[in-house]
Amino acid sequence: MELTWYGHSTWHVTVDDTELLIDPFFDNPKTDTDPEELDPDYVLLTHGHADHIGDVDRYEGCGLVATPEVVEYCEDNFGDFDAVGGMGMNLGGTVEIGDAFVTMHRADHTNGMDTSYGTSGGMPGGFIISDTKPTQVSDAESTTFYHAGDTGLMTEMRDVIGPFLEPDAAAVPVGDHFTMGPMQAAVAVDWLDVDHAFPMHYDTFPPIEIDTRDFVNEVAGTGSDAEVHVLDGDETFEL
Repeated sequence: MELTWYGHSTWHVTVDDTELLIDPFFDNPKTDTDPEELDPDYVLLTHGHADHIGDVDRYEGCGLVATPEVVEYCEDNFGDFDAVGGMGMNLGGTVEIGDAFVTMHRADHTNGMDTSYGTSGGMPGGFIISDTKPTQVSDAESTTFYHAGDTGLMTEMRDVIGPFLEPDAAAVPVGDHFTMGPMQAAVAVDWLDVDHAFPMHYDTFPPIEIDTRDFVNEVAGTGSDAEVHVLDGDETFEL
């Protein structure tokens, strides 16, 4: 599994021969990539805020994984997509898309479409992406990546996602103000019991500018064994 961070919450995930793009938003200071360079099989949207769907129109016709509300909004505003299941998916569901299994879990955040108070997109989510179908039987051979979406700290990370979905790596928002900051994100990493942790959703706007060393130190302070990787924009990590 290859993970490439394009700044903010935008990730490209390759699972065998299947390419996934999460929350396409390339108008951020961490990336020099032209979104037209990418040709994903599926676009995954955690929620409908403008800094998460800003470039989804570049991928019209692509497979789309999102809640039905977000799918319908994108189809009304950005063109036709091949929505998974014909209408999207919802929290708690798992879908098989190509070589990947994607489970959607809630994120504690708001979801006005395009960051507007006028239209709600329902509950935001995060995605747990694995190369095997999740079951109650632990599978040491599987590889699993958790994109937490825009979220606050949730006990589900400790009680459900960590012990049952067993992510090996997690990308967590650390910018504070709109999501978790370094301290709460570090607690999330500890609860998830991951081997690798990646900060995201920071430095894009003035309210979320941080020193990532604070996150590194907070993770160490929890006693977690997770290795923190502060990626440069457009950098790839092989999981």
